[in-house]
Amino acid sequence: MSAARSRTALRALAVTAALPLLLTACGYGSEAKKEEPKAAGATADGGAKLSASEVRIGYFPNLTHATALVGLQEGLIAKELGATQIKPQTFNAGPSEIEALNGGSLDIGFIGPSPSINGYVKSKGSNLRIISGSASGGVKLVVNPDKIKTLDDLKGKKIATPQKGNTQDVAFLNWIAEKGWTVDPESGKGDVSVVRTDNKVTPDAFKQGSIDGAWVPEPTASKLVSDGGTVLLDETSLWPDKKFVITNVIVSQKFLKEHADVVEAVLRGTVKTNEWINANPEKAKASANAKLKADSGKELDAKVLDPAWQSILVTDDPLAGTLKTESDWAVKAKLLDKPDLTGIYDLTLLNKVLKTAGKPEVSDAGLGTK
Repeated sequence: MSAARSRTALRALAVTAALPLLLTACGYGSEAKKEEPKAAGATADGGAKLSASEVRIGYFPNLTHATALVGLQEGLIAKELGATQIKPQTFNAGPSEIEALNGGSLDIGFIGPSPSINGYVKSKGSNLRIISGSASGGVKLVVNPDKIKTLDDLKGKKIATPQKGNTQDVAFLNWIAEKGWTVDPESGKGDVSVVRTDNKVTPDAFKQGSIDGAWVPEPTASKLVSDGGTVLLDETSLWPDKKFVITNVIVSQKFLKEHADVVEAVLRGTVKTNEWINANPEKAKASANAKLKADSGKELDAKVLDPAWQSILVTDDPLAGTLKTESDWAVKAKLLDKPDLTGIYDLTLLNKVLKTAGKPEVSDAGLGTK
């Protein structure tokens, strides 16, 4: 055999050996799970050597984390990192991801606004920074049409939210208050019974009739619709410009200080991922679903995936003004003491990446580092 053929055969064997890693799926439970990186996407050969050999990135196996799902599945983030390896971790709840970030076992995370605020406030501004937006929208009020036909019918009914004080819970409590109704934010009892229920349990609770509806993110909302529910309200309709932050990108301040080049590379990857998603919505939808299957062992049915995907907008803009509004709602609901959020954002690297890509810079709404 010639030397050239020998080299070709060796490369083919290497690709074959990598296939089992490509098919490795990450578990999906109450605790954070570490995922073995894809052999073809975890690192990119030939890239510039960065200051860290690895970066630990956390996200939820959830469509509102589409940037992470697609960016990892397609290798778009890994490509920007060169020889720096991605160590992905999945989470089911914001508090556990914040704990990992604060505890030093996570470097960068995709997460909702409420846990971002809570994590920043509890550490007195010392442990995290929001460095980019990721997604807007994807939250709906879905109800049992036999029991609830108008918004006024919610009074006296049992409506689920994912967790006390989480982003959807705060939004729903604010909506209730604006209706002139009262609910105790701690117990959830009042003119509407707010039932804090894990999103994985909500569809079964809805089918069994133990709740009458839910104010939830995608894809849970579309799962409820597929089980006979009706969308009574899309939260997007309540916001100016029909946009509000549902997912941020956050970073450990320590990691940002020590490895700014790695953080910048990740942001180049997220910006290119969002651009690819918006340019290729159908391919991106399939990619996100493939990643969900790898992470949870199950892909979404088209009747759930299609409407859920349509209601989510990926965006580099953190929509900082809407995070401030959500913080004000939490204070109003007495779930949060009035915080000083000055410094919660550091968009320096994101705006550098956007400027280089010929895209407009984004605002921190006066909540950036000084």
